[in-house]
Amino acid sequence: MSIQPAPKPALERTILDHLNTAVLLFDKDLRLLYLNPAAEVLFEISARHIIGHHALNLLPCPDHQVEERLKAALESRHPFTEREINVVAGDGRTKTVNCTVLPLHHFDAQDQVLVELAQVDRQLRITREEHLLSQHQATQALIRGLAHEIKNPLGGLRGAAQLLEQELPDPGLREYTRIIIDEADRLQDLVNRMVGPSRLPRRALVNIHNVLEHVRGLILAESPAGPRVQRDYDPSIPDFMADQDRLIQAFLNLARNAAAAAGIAGHIELRTRVLRQFTIGNRRHRLVLQAQIRDNGPGIPQEIEDRIFFPMVSGHQGGTGLGLPIAQELINQHGGLIECESRPGETTFYVYLPLETAYE
Repeated sequence: MSIQPAPKPALERTILDHLNTAVLLFDKDLRLLYLNPAAEVLFEISARHIIGHHALNLLPCPDHQVEERLKAALESRHPFTEREINVVAGDGRTKTVNCTVLPLHHFDAQDQVLVELAQVDRQLRITREEHLLSQHQATQALIRGLAHEIKNPLGGLRGAAQLLEQELPDPGLREYTRIIIDEADRLQDLVNRMVGPSRLPRRALVNIHNVLEHVRGLILAESPAGPRVQRDYDPSIPDFMADQDRLIQAFLNLARNAAAAAGIAGHIELRTRVLRQFTIGNRRHRLVLQAQIRDNGPGIPQEIEDRIFFPMVSGHQGGTGLGLPIAQELINQHGGLIECESRPGETTFYVYLPLETAYE
């Protein structure tokens, strides 16, 4: 017999759907009847995929006696709380939660168990994101100020070299003025890349998978011998308003870094998911796109892991250290954020973008 989701009164369902705390409801046999959007975000899986699953497949317990603990709570009618235990999300990541179990007893219906999971590392993540955003904004403000101070003397230097070149009678000496002009142009280009695009984003409806497939094609064309590029896309992700060219540039910067780290024998995974009621920085969004770029390279050196979004910080020999800060800036322009988790053998960049099409 299939398990059907438990019916909920409209007001009760609305309240549960807008809670930040994950809520799950189990029947007397400990089969899942309902979970709210916050629980879908926590487990990173849609309700239709886990409704009917047994509590053993979802909930942790410090002593690994989930079924016994829940049945004891039902029989005794006493709630209990376990603190700082780990649940495993759909992508294999571990999240720390406080778990409260509340037995529900009805006169006219079967007993049920309500489980509340409060993610204690959520606030730490929000604080880290706010710090990352403010850090990036401060860095960009500093770079723009420096760029203004550098561009003026560079222009004068280049102009003087051009005038001098015209006055020199010996062609051999003009080689030196040409070096000055070329180096001034190189520095000008470097400053422009650090500052990022000067025009406003040109927004139109964009399909994220078209963006990622374009990036994948470029990576395969640049490195036909490898690495292998795998995809795991969520086809339910809607189109959203964005500047497609800027998204392509941001994801291409991330993918090139992943390809360099993985090498020709490695592999890269492009993955997309939808997150509901998700916070980026200090702003909560109803729907958020999470795009992951994962490689199996050696990982980011620990000494630079906290500074990888700073300009001129690179973990690759010969790298400019501009790819990641430029990608962060392009994603920030869309109200999004890039985060990174790295350990030896696996590095994942998480790109979060709001999916509200009315976003300005």
